[in-house]
Amino acid sequence: MTVDAAVAEFQDRLDLERRLRPFEPLRYRASEAGTRAVHLDDFAAIPFLDGVTGVEHYQHRARLRARGGDCYVASTPASAGYERYCREVLGLGGVELLPVDPGGDRLAIARACMENRALLERLGVLARRGGLVVEPFLGTEAIWELAAAVAAGAGAPVRVLAPPPPVTWIANDKGNFEDLVTAVLGPGFFPESRRSASAEGLARALLELSEAGPSVALKRLRCASAMGNEVFDSEALRRHGLRGVLDIVRGFLERTGWKGDEDVLAVCWERATSSPSTQWWLPPPGGGEPILGGVYEQILAGKEGVFVGSRPSGLATETERRIVSQSGQVADALQGLGYVGRCSFDHLVLPDGRVVFTECNGRWGGTSTPMNLVDRLHPGGRPPYQAQDFVHPDLIGLTFRQLLARLGDTVLDRGPAAGRFLLYNVGPLEQFGKFDVVALGSSRAHVEELMTRELPRRLGVS
Repeated sequence: MTVDAAVAEFQDRLDLERRLRPFEPLRYRASEAGTRAVHLDDFAAIPFLDGVTGVEHYQHRARLRARGGDCYVASTPASAGYERYCREVLGLGGVELLPVDPGGDRLAIARACMENRALLERLGVLARRGGLVVEPFLGTEAIWELAAAVAAGAGAPVRVLAPPPPVTWIANDKGNFEDLVTAVLGPGFFPESRRSASAEGLARALLELSEAGPSVALKRLRCASAMGNEVFDSEALRRHGLRGVLDIVRGFLERTGWKGDEDVLAVCWERATSSPSTQWWLPPPGGGEPILGGVYEQILAGKEGVFVGSRPSGLATETERRIVSQSGQVADALQGLGYVGRCSFDHLVLPDGRVVFTECNGRWGGTSTPMNLVDRLHPGGRPPYQAQDFVHPDLIGLTFRQLLARLGDTVLDRGPAAGRFLLYNVGPLEQFGKFDVVALGSSRAHVEELMTRELPRRLGVS
């Protein structure tokens, strides 16, 4: 099926034309480029992120996207010294932080904004000064409702730089995304899987799939960073028999808060030689074709493959070419459906050389955030780098200013030969000994040396 035919089929099947009509007045166009923006990273719609250590501080990743004159919203204060670091060391321009209290749901900051009259009035003032763009982590219903509330209150133009929710959930729902890829590329571009909304159906599917490979897994459809995955040894699963596997499935569904109203995936857990991602920017109408940001190798931890970092790919040219060709066709289809903004696809390179998809991340994330920062600081060309989180119990109690002191001149731009560290997501540092860091150097080997030896040495935890 051609991309255009796949888009038409999806539009008809999901009744998209009717469902997208209410969002039309708020949709971002290329002509809005340069308009002041408010950035907010509302994670409430992604299950299980509330279990990530220090996740409420991740809202400050939005600061890295903001440009001079923009603002961003967060429910936690910025670490002392961090704003000055962003302005004076990174040169990211002056940005206003708008604090909000989310009450009981610490991640639902868009809803909290709508309940904060002073914040709505502040956004209204900004909108009346030449319009306002809402640029979120993820284009959820709450984000679009917030934009509508600001527009109505201000009587001024407000746009959303993100896909409308019906398209957001084509990208971010693993089942919908698999259907789209199959419509565009045909069968065989995903690991073998089964979908079911019953525990019995999932148990039978796991046993059937266990005959095809050494491991199988269950996946919730709208989770991020493998937080809704559980992997099982195929041989051990078969020893349990149907009744035992049914108990295992029921335990998974209970642990993940399944309500019985959505499918769950049972999949073959492929042994891959690499787990790359392709990073894309999908321009709005009038902005041109999808733009490839790069191919990245994901750094994954544990048997579930939890994301902890990334670096530009070192894959063979032919493998990268196939990954880009496949993902580019899917990016074209998403754009045709109305997707706008940051988007990435996760892939597996299998031992036989095949490349398959695993999911789409229709949002800003752990690879695109540092990639965007590096590109802002190095507009002439991206240097070798690696981005990941760094966690050590000996860092608990350390302030951001103390972290800067330990790293010394390595936080300054000393050129590729000397190397440099970029710091972000530093909110969890003092309480949990955790922060995110980018190491930039002269080569892949140099970056590895900086991250594995120089950084721990400077921190005093080597």
